[in-house]
Amino acid sequence: VQLVESGGGLVQPGGSLRLSCGAFGFAFSDYAMTWWRQAPGKRREFVAAITNGGGDTSYANSIKGRFTISRDNTKNMVYLQLKSLIPDDTAVYYCKVDERGLTVWGQGTQVTVST
Repeated sequence: VQLVESGGGLVQPGGSLRLSCGAFGFAFSDYAMTWWRQAPGKRREFVAAITNGGGDTSYANSIKGRFTISRDNTKNMVYLQLKSLIPDDTAVYYCKVDERGLTVWGQGTQVTVST
């Protein structure tokens, strides 16, 4: 079982990125998925979640209206669209599955928002 994130990078304030997370080794369409992030010197925090079918989503207040979580069950992929980025969004972003006894983190992808 594995989750692999990609899409991070350096972006200027106000810019956008799309993060991707590929899922391997489990029945992806049966599980809700989440994104988390960890900034330097801070605790890892919840960012967004999406149900197994993609019909319901939830977001942390700090990013609500700027980030969008989505998934494609035909490709075993979950995405996080980041818009209107600010320096406080700088962090390593992780995807995670944590449901019905299956708990797996990806390795993370670095997002740096800076001029």
